Amino acid sequence: MRQKVEFISGDHTLSGLLETPESDIKFYALFAHCFTCGKDVAAASRISRELTAKGIAVLRFDFTGLGNSDGDFANTNFSSNIQDLVAAANFLRDKYQAPELLIGHSLGGAAVLGVAQQVAESKAVVTIGAPSDAAHVAHNFSAHISDIEEKGEAEVSLAGRKFNIQKQFLDDVNNYGNQHIGKLKKALLVMHSPVDSIVNISEAEKIYQAALHPKSFISLDNADHLLNNKQDSEYAAEIIAAWASRYVQTDVGTYQSNVDQGHVLVEEKDHKFAQHISTDSHYWLADEPIKVGGKNTGPDPYEHLLAGLGACTTMTLRMYAERKKLPVTHIKVELSHTRNYQEDCDNCEQQNGIEAIVRNISFEGELNEKEKQRFLEIADKCPVHKTLHNNVTVVSKLIA
Repeated sequence: MRQKVEFISGDHTLSGLLETPESDIKFYALFAHCFTCGKDVAAASRISRELTAKGIAVLRFDFTGLGNSDGDFANTNFSSNIQDLVAAANFLRDKYQAPELLIGHSLGGAAVLGVAQQVAESKAVVTIGAPSDAAHVAHNFSAHISDIEEKGEAEVSLAGRKFNIQKQFLDDVNNYGNQHIGKLKKALLVMHSPVDSIVNISEAEKIYQAALHPKSFISLDNADHLLNNKQDSEYAAEIIAAWASRYVQTDVGTYQSNVDQGHVLVEEKDHKFAQHISTDSHYWLADEPIKVGGKNTGPDPYEHLLAGLGACTTMTLRMYAERKKLPVTHIKVELSHTRNYQEDCDNCEQQNGIEAIVRNISFEGELNEKEKQRFLEIADKCPVHKTLHNNVTVVSKLIA
């Protein structure tokens, strides 16, 4: 789920996009984009989307003066980027949950290294194609540095767009070294491409050497600096999710219960719609879709009902096929529930249809017509099918 958000950094309102998974949120991540880019650059959006699919909520935003955020880029610098990241982390902490994973691409990587110690809850930091210090960014406009020094500012072309770079920007980035990297006290993952033509891979080596353990390095072979190839972004996201799981602990799946054999225990999980479901040897979740107020962490009650009938049907048919030695290699049952079923319904016009479970059965194997008909009849003999047709009585007892 995507949600546009805004928060204040200094005197400016910054524009962000919070992406949350449809299932349980494992933890929150904060993503810092590359120099002069924006939150919607391909690498940021693709990596965020992949991480969200793996249960990680991600906030990405436009730094001051870029994209939909307020401010003038010419008046910003690396220090203001750090301030923006602190503001973003504060926003997550106040409204949702503090970020436990910090991810930075290019200069954004240098920025998350610089801000990590100010986000106490962060446990892991990831850099992608990042320089070891902020001053490295000046090579992007090296031909204009003398003009900037002499005139106080100059217009430079970066990635096909024109920006004003002021002398204060150069002075600011030159104030940052990489001594803070050795004081991170966070797990660090350095990702870099050996063919990166914007930030040489030697910068990754400097970061790695400056950092203390735990630290890891992953080569993004054949990827360009901006990870324009979709496969490179998806690969990076897969690695980040797997690596971060070692250092960011979640409480997903820690629920335990004692259930007698043959019984099913259902217990509230979030005191809304999500439910713990346990048997003597299995555990899963039930929930409602997001559109009705749930978090979609598991099947809804009717999907559980359909699953019970479907599983019973295929099991019964498999037992029959084995006993009769029928050449059936695969059985599939698709079910749906409707309250307005019209087909083969007497007086449906007056009744506006009937409530029905539609069960479509298919199989692979060669059966003659008589065998097919008998196969369909056997489906109606599954125990759950019989229970649904037996007007079963539900006995409810209140246990104090």
